[in-house]
Amino acid sequence: MERFDAGVRALTVKPSEASAASRRDGPVSLADKVRFLSDPSVHGLAAEKVEVVETHMSLVFLAGDRVYKLKKAVKRPFMDFTTLAARKANCLAEATLNRRLAPDVYLGVTPLTLTPSDVLRLGGEGEAVEWLVVMRRLPEALMLDRLLASGPLEEKKTERLASRLAAFFRGATRGEISGSAYFERLRNEQAENRSILTRRRFAVDHGRVPVVLDRMDAALAGARSLLESRAEQRRLVDGHGDLRPEHICFTDGVDIFDCLEFSADLRLTDPVEEIAFLALECELLGAPALGPDLFARIMREMGEAPPPRLFHLHFARKGLLRMRLSLAHLLDPAPRQPEKWEPLARRYIALAERGLDRFEAASAQPS
Repeated sequence: MERFDAGVRALTVKPSEASAASRRDGPVSLADKVRFLSDPSVHGLAAEKVEVVETHMSLVFLAGDRVYKLKKAVKRPFMDFTTLAARKANCLAEATLNRRLAPDVYLGVTPLTLTPSDVLRLGGEGEAVEWLVVMRRLPEALMLDRLLASGPLEEKKTERLASRLAAFFRGATRGEISGSAYFERLRNEQAENRSILTRRRFAVDHGRVPVVLDRMDAALAGARSLLESRAEQRRLVDGHGDLRPEHICFTDGVDIFDCLEFSADLRLTDPVEEIAFLALECELLGAPALGPDLFARIMREMGEAPPPRLFHLHFARKGLLRMRLSLAHLLDPAPRQPEKWEPLARRYIALAERGLDRFEAASAQPS
């Protein structure tokens, strides 16, 4: 049986130890899998509770010093996880891609199996009924979002993070995309923003939103040659794709995890864009100085000097994108935490406006 299983133990739970629902004819339901993986004895834990965290596309089981991620059988415009084979492929891709920036965190991929006697097992022999990404659990207190809650990031940590990202961007695979195709992608993103953000059902300022969208249209048009030149010069890389403070942990080194593994197209990005996204999320957390500091340090280490207006433009773009993604949760038939998304969207549009203000001010400066 093909698997990557470094550090993963094959553990069996007898029928008397696991939910009776795990013994059944035919396919194992998601509820059965969740009950099984939520059982502390499955993970060799005596009394410690297994914490289950649900995300948009996964169920994450925090069990002692391990993390197990189960992909939901969902279908979206950008991916389809409705088959077991697709979920396995995605798990393998996630482990491989994330080892670029967190090589010691991603331990591999292991199957959830069903024996001929209908006993679920974590790893080991039997028919694979699900595949799981296995990770080493990282200390939450050392995550960047937690550290920023206590004040500005220490100088040494800022330096370590900048060096880690600069080395990653220097060594990343360069993207093959024309300038016109890259610009068209950004324009399509903006069209999707407009389609979602102008829907009257959302509790946002419907006088303000079109103004900000029009300003973004003008900013993209004004920066078209700059944006296209970045692609033509092969500045775009196969990046992280979801570079947020909660995905950065200051262990002995710097572990950066949970990259956007399901779409190579969405990971194809300008390093300036990645840094601007991180800056946006840091400013959301009350740390506005960290992003520009990282931008300056990383570009210096990479030997590049892109104009600041490019950074501000991507900051504003990401603000509108995050606003759209926040509100898009409410389009689900049964959204999780529905009370969260409209207030968050209003915060993101304010950040997008700040980015546009800075872009316009920088564009007005003499070259």
